[in-house]
Amino acid sequence: MALWCAAGLLIAGCAAPPHRAPVEDRMLAGVLPAPAPAASSPDAARAALPGAENAGKAGYYTIRPGDTMVRIGLENGQNWRDIARWNGIDNPNLIEVGQVLRVVPPGTDPSAVAARAVPARPLDARPLDGRPGAASAPVAAASAPPAPAPAPATREPDDDIAWHWPASGPVATVFDEARSKGLAITGRAGDPVLAAADGRVVYAGSGLRGYGNLVIVKHNSTYLTAYAHNRALLVKEDQSVKRGQKIAEMGASDAERVQLHFEIRKQGKPVDPARLLPPR
Repeated sequence: MALWCAAGLLIAGCAAPPHRAPVEDRMLAGVLPAPAPAASSPDAARAALPGAENAGKAGYYTIRPGDTMVRIGLENGQNWRDIARWNGIDNPNLIEVGQVLRVVPPGTDPSAVAARAVPARPLDARPLDGRPGAASAPVAAASAPPAPAPAPATREPDDDIAWHWPASGPVATVFDEARSKGLAITGRAGDPVLAAADGRVVYAGSGLRGYGNLVIVKHNSTYLTAYAHNRALLVKEDQSVKRGQKIAEMGASDAERVQLHFEIRKQGKPVDPARLLPPR
């Protein structure tokens, strides 16, 4: 009888459903990843970025791949630290592609700033082959009224800068907005690099790819200058400099030869330094 009861209990125990330890449930809940959220549309992602509502407006800049705050400052003629402050950016390394930044001071009319942009350079009337007097366009009909004389360009107070050559060596590469954006002035390693005008240093470092050891000086609300490929930098950010002051030593940092790459930018737009520097 006892043997029959023991066998019955054994069979009943085998038929019972298995018991899962509670600790196993807790471990699974903590280790398994949570379901991925549904992907948002690209338009929704762009709209969520800071300043997206100002995209395309005058006085604002949309961040592109490869941008840094220093490059954004250079391209818009501003101190990058000012741009960071205007946009409430505490860490300049935490910016995103598609983010829109204010690049003019708060309270400034962006349309007024745009109106002071560099005027178009007058077209040279000479033909491409350089022969004087050769026609480069059909002659206008005799009955057509003469074209009105162009109005003289308005000269802003910021244009009154006494420029100085930043180095004494020969110019090896002339200005080309699409490629060089400035002058390449050659020399020997260690030759002095001079401030082209009075101003304040807004950048001194090597954080801008392609420029090597770089100094950027802001002269007023319109103009800044850039001095690239230096061997050594002799000034610091926020330091005031005078026209002709030695600010760096010429070198070949991030370049194939010893040279000074020199830019003048008006409202962030590169202009030909040879048009502004005095004759040698």
